[in-house]
Amino acid sequence: MYDAGVKVSFQVVQARREKLAQLLEHHRYLPVKELCRRLGVSEATARRDLAVLVEEKKITRTFGGALSEFNERFPSFRERQSQASRPKAKIAKAARLLIEPDRTYFFDSGTTIFALAETFRDNPVTPITVVTSNLPVGEMLAAIPGVRIFQLAGELLHRQSTLVGESARKSLDFWSFDTAFLSAEAMNADGLWNSQAGIIEQQKVVLRRSSRSVFCIDSSKFNQTAPHFLLPWSQVDRLLTDVPYEKLTLSGISIEREHHIWASGKDPSPAIPAEDHPTPTESGEGGFPVHIL
Repeated sequence: MYDAGVKVSFQVVQARREKLAQLLEHHRYLPVKELCRRLGVSEATARRDLAVLVEEKKITRTFGGALSEFNERFPSFRERQSQASRPKAKIAKAARLLIEPDRTYFFDSGTTIFALAETFRDNPVTPITVVTSNLPVGEMLAAIPGVRIFQLAGELLHRQSTLVGESARKSLDFWSFDTAFLSAEAMNADGLWNSQAGIIEQQKVVLRRSSRSVFCIDSSKFNQTAPHFLLPWSQVDRLLTDVPYEKLTLSGISIEREHHIWASGKDPSPAIPAEDHPTPTESGEGGFPVHIL
């Protein structure tokens, strides 16, 4: 076999393809150009290797990149909707009480945030502005009178029904949020974790643009880990979960009690007082590089 006119042994090719498969397992999504950079090969070689891995059913190709097939850890948005539905409903009920009129909110990707959107749809508070990377959330809330929906620009990850990438991160710079409702793939004593590096980069921009942030995480993600580390507990503003505070602390999770919101299924009092909110700000300089629904 040859690459750029240089003969390459079969063993070297196999080792390279094994490394490629490991990269995709770890990062889940990588553009072809990034694969070329990491492996030190041409685009033609990368595409040949990808084709072989597809044939061996180790990965699934997507246009402009590659996505590993590890559905046990990363099921699609639709598949995840049926998982932990009862805890998500409790979290959604508690999160809905944190929404007040005349505010600007960010709704993250994920099915727990979608559950919040469903609960809000059934009992809306208006007027509000919602910016989201979550396509199903944007489509649902856009039908509610008094709710302005802005969809981030960005690259669509169709299995996750979310928009990410450099364009999405740049469009966030034109917003300031009163509260951001965020998701994570796992939580343990070290902190919060998520499934993709691109999603974490985007979440960190959201955190910088938010006066308050609420991570909505159900008990199925308790004492779990994921491929990418997001935040230590010292940087978590609010955790909204169906896991009781005592159980969190016994597991080594170090979070102040006032930063923990327990979704017990009852009607809790909002943990973010209205007076703590600044006046909501949109980009005061003109238009927004986002899609409005």
